[in-house]
Amino acid sequence: AGIGKCVAMDLARRNARTILACRSRKRGQAALQEIQAATGNPAVVLRLLDTGLLASVRAFAGAVLREESRLDVLVNNAGVTGLPFTITSEGLEQTFTTNYLGPFLLTNLLLG
Repeated sequence: AGIGKCVAMDLARRNARTILACRSRKRGQAALQEIQAATGNPAVVLRLLDTGLLASVRAFAGAVLREESRLDVLVNNAGVTGLPFTITSEGLEQTFTTNYLGPFLLTNLLLG
């Protein structure tokens, strides 16, 4: 939704292979269908990613590195605000992990 969806739409309009990294399969599938319909680009794919869980970040990065021959652009756009103080199953504060640690780890894993 929001800026991330707009960026994905623009990349797809430019005929780029575009990976939607979404936390929700249902919302991600809806965005994928909308972007494909609006752009005619069949090379838009959905992958699940929760930047608030480092195991999810590692799994996503591993799949991208295995499945994609190259990665030209990474847009780190996920973020949350106003959540109550919560510790993740990995022992980290949820908001800090989602907004900072997850995107930092993802970027570094994808640098290869």
